[in-house]
Amino acid sequence: MILPGSTIRVKNSNDIYYNFKGFVQRVTDGKAAVIFEGGNWDKIVTFRLSELELVDLTQK
Repeated sequence: MILPGSTIRVKNSNDIYYNFKGFVQRVTDGKAAVIFEGGNWDKIVTFRLSELELVDLTQK
């Protein structure tokens, strides 16, 4: 289940953010607002929940 604060990966291979990891800021109406942070930039992008997958942070 994807909830605010979850770490996710974009699994839609047709998206420019494919395989990027980010943090879910909010979830509404089947969509999630995801924050990407990287170097000199931060970006918030909205995705359908079906385009995202949870990242298991307990694995190495």
